[in-house]
Amino acid sequence: MSGIPFLKGHGTENDFVLLPDLDASLDLTAARVRTLCDRRAGLGADGVLRVVRAKAVEHRPADVDDDMWFMDYRNADGSIAEMCGNGVRVFARYLVDAGLVSAGEFPVGSRAGARAVVVDRNGDVAVDMGPSRVTGESTATVAGVTREGIAVDVGNPHLVCEVDRLDDLDLTTRPGYDPEVFPHGVNVEFVVVEAPDRLHMRVHERGVGETRSCGTGTVAAVTGVLHRRGEKTGAAEVFVPGGRVHVGIGEHSATLTGPAAFVARGELDRAWWNAIEE
Repeated sequence: MSGIPFLKGHGTENDFVLLPDLDASLDLTAARVRTLCDRRAGLGADGVLRVVRAKAVEHRPADVDDDMWFMDYRNADGSIAEMCGNGVRVFARYLVDAGLVSAGEFPVGSRAGARAVVVDRNGDVAVDMGPSRVTGESTATVAGVTREGIAVDVGNPHLVCEVDRLDDLDLTTRPGYDPEVFPHGVNVEFVVVEAPDRLHMRVHERGVGETRSCGTGTVAAVTGVLHRRGEKTGAAEVFVPGGRVHVGIGEHSATLTGPAAFVARGELDRAWWNAIEE
């Protein structure tokens, strides 16, 4: 009995297990995702990327064609997420490396819609992230301290809080937030503005915890900082614990550019996989 192929990769140390499921045969349950992402019981990751044709995915956006490669993304807790900026770079890099598409520009399907990506020959990937919209204001509470933030939609929900320091934040537990504003949870970004085009960020991702990087979070961070300055467009380098990405915010769309790397590949034991129960 053959195993289940996998790859392990990361985008600025936001790491993923990638499962090529080209014939859409895997039953990817929430329990299997949680176990895969467990850093003791499984391979360990911030999330799972299943590679599948869009026609195999129910309730996909109208702009995602049947034959488009679809990034079926799951958070580490097994929940389904709309979009992942670091994940889509890793996903796109896999499609090129595996010969499923040619290097250059091509679309990737996601639950947030189709996203144009460009993979260059040195491994960097640029992603058209779609619109990044400010939706209001709210607050986040960490260790009893409440901070004001800007709510931003990047296909998934974010709250961007500017702070003076990052190193003394305790993000081991989920920040408190207003569930009426964010009924489906929220990614919370804490940002230090070093210069107009240079930000430092830490993030607590819903369904995961603190991660080394969050692609949609960097887009939200730049959007929120621009909004506070009364600006709608601009660009910045965003430094996260896992590295650096470049974010550009336009009138109608945002662009995220950064690295994508693979560190391992192999096979999951099928008996282990089949034994995982909800």
